[in-house]
Amino acid sequence: MPDGLRPHLDTFDGSAWVGVIPLRMYGVSLRGAPGVPTATNFAELNVRTYLTVEGKPGVYFFSLDAESRLAVMGARMGFGLNYKYAKMTVRASERGQVEYYSSRREPPRPAEFEASYAPESSKVFNAAPRSIEQFFVERYCLYTSHGTGIGRANIHHLAWELQRAKATIKNNTMASAAGISLPAKKPLLHFAKEMDVLVWPLERAER
Repeated sequence: MPDGLRPHLDTFDGSAWVGVIPLRMYGVSLRGAPGVPTATNFAELNVRTYLTVEGKPGVYFFSLDAESRLAVMGARMGFGLNYKYAKMTVRASERGQVEYYSSRREPPRPAEFEASYAPESSKVFNAAPRSIEQFFVERYCLYTSHGTGIGRANIHHLAWELQRAKATIKNNTMASAAGISLPAKKPLLHFAKEMDVLVWPLERAER
């Protein structure tokens, strides 16, 4: 991660965490503007970690892969995020089983993810105080690095409605493409059906 962000890295029980998050975006648009064809609904896959700047917990994205070229270009220009174009397919069954495939089409490569996943049960819960789930999801901004400066974009959404999840991961080189070696241990898996999110423009965060 950029040197300027390293001092702000968050840990939980002494460990830093990396999330590999497959999802689909729906209804993406600027406020008050109609959606742009091919950049409104698309698959996305992000690799992230967690940090706090000026007392505000947020996320830092090592990479964000998307199947929309327009979304990739817009996010790079508007937020300075490390978006990459990828070939992606997502299929979901009525039972909630998701078949997800992504293969990046620009450097650094290989950066691929192929998995089948679903909720483990129908029980939905919110993150409990001081839990690992709260550490992951109760974050209302994203951070970027610009030279010696730190950028922040504030985010608004309701509390995440989570479910325990199960997954068969056939291939995952997303973290290694960012120079990160994932530990040889079972990952923590969570599922969320949907979430409405608002994102504000990027601003400078003082250190």
